[in-house]
Amino acid sequence: MIDNISLEILKILQEKARIPNIEVSRQVGLAPSAVLERVKKMEKMGVIDGYEVTLNPELFNRALIAYIQVSTEKNMDENVGRQLAEITDIQEVHFISGNDCYLVKLRCKDTPALEAVLTKKIKPIPGIISTKTNIVLSTRKESSRFPLPQSF
Repeated sequence: MIDNISLEILKILQEKARIPNIEVSRQVGLAPSAVLERVKKMEKMGVIDGYEVTLNPELFNRALIAYIQVSTEKNMDENVGRQLAEITDIQEVHFISGNDCYLVKLRCKDTPALEAVLTKKIKPIPGIISTKTNIVLSTRKESSRFPLPQSF
């Protein structure tokens, strides 16, 4: 199970995943080998799900963010969800409560590119009844981090 030292290691890694192991060990007061062992154990347990590089979307012509609410026919939502997840422009697919079935986040170059994804990739999926699209004008915060408890 996770103890307070492992929790501190997680907080450090969540802030900066590429921090050198020696620096993590200095901050938590353990030998580098002990920190590495804890990290490997948390990876094996599934506590650490992976490491990801955050790229600048503007440098790759992906500055436009759109959130799309997707409504599906009854009993078609699982198939639709799988097909939405296969579209490379889409970053997130969430099955949601309410009138719509899915909330999708995608990044693309501009509104013509968004229109192409909607008309050629999303709307042709069998089982989709309708979509509602919201375009992001500016972003104040975007992160996959979440607060960790102070202790276990």
